[in-house]
Amino acid sequence: MSMHTSTISFRGGTGSVTGANFLLDTGTDKILVDCGLTQGENFCSEENYGEFTYVPSEVRTLLVTHAHMDHIGRIPQLVRRGFTGEIYSTEATKDLARAMFKDAVGILAGEARLCHKEPLYEAEDVEQALTLWKTHEYGEVFSLADDVQCTFKDAGHILGSSLVFLERAGKRIVFSGDLGNSPDVLLKDTESIEGAHYLVMESVYGDRAHEGRDMRRQVLRAAIEDSRQKGGVLLIPSFSLQRTQVLLSEINALIEDEGMQPIPIFLDSPLAIEVLDIYRRHSDLFNDEARARIAGGDDLFDFPKLKLTCAPEDSASIESAPNPKVVIAGSGMSHGGRIRSHERRYLGDKSATVLFVGYQTVGSLGRRIKDGAEKVKIDGDWVKVRARVSELSGYSAHKDRDALISFVETAQATLKKVFVVMGEPKAALFLTQRLRDFLGVDATAPAKENSVTIDW
Repeated sequence: MSMHTSTISFRGGTGSVTGANFLLDTGTDKILVDCGLTQGENFCSEENYGEFTYVPSEVRTLLVTHAHMDHIGRIPQLVRRGFTGEIYSTEATKDLARAMFKDAVGILAGEARLCHKEPLYEAEDVEQALTLWKTHEYGEVFSLADDVQCTFKDAGHILGSSLVFLERAGKRIVFSGDLGNSPDVLLKDTESIEGAHYLVMESVYGDRAHEGRDMRRQVLRAAIEDSRQKGGVLLIPSFSLQRTQVLLSEINALIEDEGMQPIPIFLDSPLAIEVLDIYRRHSDLFNDEARARIAGGDDLFDFPKLKLTCAPEDSASIESAPNPKVVIAGSGMSHGGRIRSHERRYLGDKSATVLFVGYQTVGSLGRRIKDGAEKVKIDGDWVKVRARVSELSGYSAHKDRDALISFVETAQATLKKVFVVMGEPKAALFLTQRLRDFLGVDATAPAKENSVTIDW
């Protein structure tokens, strides 16, 4: 068996939760895993506009773990700057990426105008990227250059999300992408990484545990009932992809299985509505329980008094709809999208509640509201925060600290090295130490632009 050495370079996704970008140099070939936007106050940052720290035209292959923008958001820009190689993912990831890019083009154009810059990319760059994009099923082995075999396995994070297994000469590297908070109400559990020699893994919740899963549906119900009782508005800033679909299926279960009285609920996100259709189209990827409900005639994402608002005038009319009501709108971190106009309208209302159901990155509007700011600036206007602010992390699509350790434990016997990425420094360093102490594995949290040579 010939000996190889390869280099993994951490070109993004270190020191923060967003901006995944990992380069594997096999000696004769360059393979990129993910190419995501760095998310914060806006997208006009140097991280997003700066040069790639490698030559895009020299990269032959791009492997995509899943369709969240912090993993795919710079792909059209990579193509614009010279990448002409092949892009691989699952079919569901490609379908979702197409929808995410279409949505992003408008947002990026608007932000570029405000920042007096050119947009990061435009529709033709998206189209060009999609022409380079090929898909593979979970478990299907396909060949890359330089004797590398690739397999996608189910990460259980969002529809189509993958663990990327790369094997050469009997040695196996796994890139985790983001790891699902299994078991999920819709998706299958994260598959095992047994037999992995090297692991590049996320650590978003590397230092925290989620509240009990059995509690979260009741906490959601309590928030809805509290708004009903107060005659107020419940605002839920929600990620259009996965979080919104899970929330709708949970509300569906509350009404259909647990007797909750319907309440007017507005899904105010054209992207989330488009993603719903993609989820319905790929329901074969759902877990057994979700598929059984569908087979029994239940539409998991529909129930009485749910209204989908696509057109801007429909969105504007939500304000005049009588209270109580629930508004689910993007984006999940209040970074852009329609939630901002609802927050501008309702944050000053004492009878309103804002319920955060996902991670709020440093610098985002959502993080400032969650951290207790008394007033926030939304699209140029200062808004006082009088609404009740609460948080429900049990709907996170990420594994928590204990589940991350259990995930690594399945490969404890073979692991030579674990690289902990995609977390704020505190979370990444905490998880690194836990992996060393509890499992005795050689774990490290690399800094941005670090490169490591591995025996692969």
